[in-house]
Amino acid sequence: MDRHSLCSPPHPPLATLALAHALSAAERGLAVIPLARTKLPALPSPHRDDPPSTPRCHGECGLPGHGVYDATTDPRRIRALFAAAPRATGYGIACGLAPHHLIGVDLDTKSGTNASASLRELALRHLFTIPDTVVVATPSGGRHLWLSGPPDVVVPNSAGRLAPGIDIRGAGGYLVGPGSRTEHGVYSTVPGTAHLPPAPCPPALLRLLTPPPRAHHPAPGRPGQHGLGLVQFVLSAHEGQRNTRLFWAACRAYESGIGDSLVDALTDAAVRTGLTEREARSTIASAARLTAGP
Repeated sequence: MDRHSLCSPPHPPLATLALAHALSAAERGLAVIPLARTKLPALPSPHRDDPPSTPRCHGECGLPGHGVYDATTDPRRIRALFAAAPRATGYGIACGLAPHHLIGVDLDTKSGTNASASLRELALRHLFTIPDTVVVATPSGGRHLWLSGPPDVVVPNSAGRLAPGIDIRGAGGYLVGPGSRTEHGVYSTVPGTAHLPPAPCPPALLRLLTPPPRAHHPAPGRPGQHGLGLVQFVLSAHEGQRNTRLFWAACRAYESGIGDSLVDALTDAAVRTGLTEREARSTIASAARLTAGP
């Protein structure tokens, strides 16, 4: 062993580095979760042995292991999540949450298409430009563009819908954070963009990312136990999860035909968690538009 190696300090464990990057992101208002080398959430689901007929849980049980629904900006909870995931090598950043309402534009290279050229073509056709914003380089040579959306618009996740090779990460999705190490390499911020805040999404692009309003024909029926479960799901939201949980619950309610009958109950639950009534009703209205039938 040479003299230099004897004098060099040991490298910190990858989990420690990932935690440090995650805490730094949280300081910027970005809710995070620990990720494994596979880019998947590092914590296993506490319900992995439940029977298939068990209703799906998104954190109502209070245990970690619910993927993006664990995302938080609270340093104590972040440390607890990483302590429970000692093999984490990266972190995910939840999209769609306040204060940035992050939208991720993933320009992929693995599909063999030129996603950057496709985005430029869209910009020319729809008369918008991508502003200076955070850009993250992926190990495969792709790019993640960070944009912020308005608080009253929920952008859904999509893969290739906008154009070949362009995936969108919106509400309920996450981006791999810069500094994360995966089995394919390290994600890193493109020089000159790390200090930038996520730039506002151009209105013309935002219109392409959100489904058009459609007429809604609710089915008759009473909320029942399913409706009560959705209300409880909203009530159990932590800070940083409130709007996403409300949107998810409202979507499930409208898909089940009980959305209109649950509006007041969901609004009341959201207000009790800290949202304003205006924010709550706006989010529920967005869910109604997104899930309505033709």
